Amino acid sequence: MYRQGDVLVHPIDPAEVPIGLVPAGRDARGRLVLARGEATGHAHVVSGAGVTLWTLPDQTEPTILLIEGYGRLGHEEHGPIPLPAGVYRVVRQREYLPGTWRPVAD
Repeated sequence: MYRQGDVLVHPIDPAEVPIGLVPAGRDARGRLVLARGEATGHAHVVSGAGVTLWTLPDQTEPTILLIEGYGRLGHEEHGPIPLPAGVYRVVRQREYLPGTWRPVAD
């Protein structure tokens, strides 16, 4: 299990991958972004050989990270985290505000 700021990446069994995922898009700089900071504009970005990012068709944030080679999780304000090959669920930390939950603003 790996945590970088408000992003948690934890390994899962491939059988747990939801059906119907679609490739998550890349940002304007061609990066695979797990989460983008609202306040700073910084981003949690994954890179490496054989790295793909997937999401459910009705969601905008990535859900599943597949690493067939090696991966690296990076961010402008955090140290890089090497990621071994595997299937991971991407979880964005949320906070409770009276009456609602929202992603933590970075």
